Amino acid sequence: MAKIERSTATYKTPFSPSYWRDASAEMRSTKMLVITALMVALRIVLKPLAIPLGPSLSIQTATLATALGAMIFGPVMAIPAAIVSDTIGFVIYPTGDYFLPFVLTEIAGTLIYALFLYRAKVTPTRVMLARFCICFFVNVVLQQFIYAWYYAWIGNPDQAKESILGIMTLTRIFKNLAMFPIEAVVLTLFLKVLLPVTQRAKLTCCTDADMRISKKQVITLIVLVLVGVVSAVSYLGYRYTNTSRSADYSAEERVTANKSMAQLVLERTDEWDGETVICVVDSAYRGLFEDETDYTVAVYVLDQEAFAAGQAADADYGLDTLWNYSKSGPKKDKYGSLIKVASAAVVKNEKTGEILEFEVTPAE
Repeated sequence: MAKIERSTATYKTPFSPSYWRDASAEMRSTKMLVITALMVALRIVLKPLAIPLGPSLSIQTATLATALGAMIFGPVMAIPAAIVSDTIGFVIYPTGDYFLPFVLTEIAGTLIYALFLYRAKVTPTRVMLARFCICFFVNVVLQQFIYAWYYAWIGNPDQAKESILGIMTLTRIFKNLAMFPIEAVVLTLFLKVLLPVTQRAKLTCCTDADMRISKKQVITLIVLVLVGVVSAVSYLGYRYTNTSRSADYSAEERVTANKSMAQLVLERTDEWDGETVICVVDSAYRGLFEDETDYTVAVYVLDQEAFAAGQAADADYGLDTLWNYSKSGPKKDKYGSLIKVASAAVVKNEKTGEILEFEVTPAE
């Protein structure tokens, strides 16, 4: 059998038929299949390892192996490599429930690295752009849509809707923006060390890569961070003006908000003395840089008989269950333990804790 010579061509962009022919040819190379298997194995081994930088901030070492592998074997091989890596990685290091569409984030990240680095003159600018696209389009946008898909699949459409509306939550955005420049620099230095090795082994084709971080690259890094910050602030300004903050509550925050509103209602009214009052925050609107929050609160009293029946039927059903309800929770309570008696409109200064407005309207 005639030996198939591997092309050594390089490309400025992936928008070329020849680029994709070369990328497809990697799947017919025994050497490249072996290299890909080794890179996938390395990626799996590195999955649980991270470089800690601070509370909840760390660099995942597996992303270094992902970028290196994508640079070597290209975008066509990237898809099966990502699927195998994600599946075996979950089997060995399970975290939460397995949901197949989460593999799309692994595929997208590997593809982005490949499209920027495979058969190209690798520069810090390319590395930074690749990492920025992953931080923004994969970690922020795509992942949130997949979470929404997951919630819909398990039968929680309200949580799915909240996930879509909260596509750019403050924590997720600024965590990725904070990590982006650090990850971009670490990845650049990592590839700078390994590029000469891959070139000598004839695994990469570009021989004129310039991995020095120049003033131009520093400016590029700063511009990308600024673009991310401006985009995030603009979106968040719009979102927090038009979307309830309660959509982003954690379970603990929801319980705290509901209990504080119930305490406020009991302090300012005496209509339900002797009753167990449960409040549920239906909405909480506050502008991005504003201190005042407009709350709409549903006021319920506990139906003791229905509640007792619920506890008898379900050992996990209790007051903690009710305090954890969001807007749709009482309607879905199969035991009917909550009876709506009123709605409250509250305006609170979050900085001082002062209640600026309070009004209760009896339920119809």
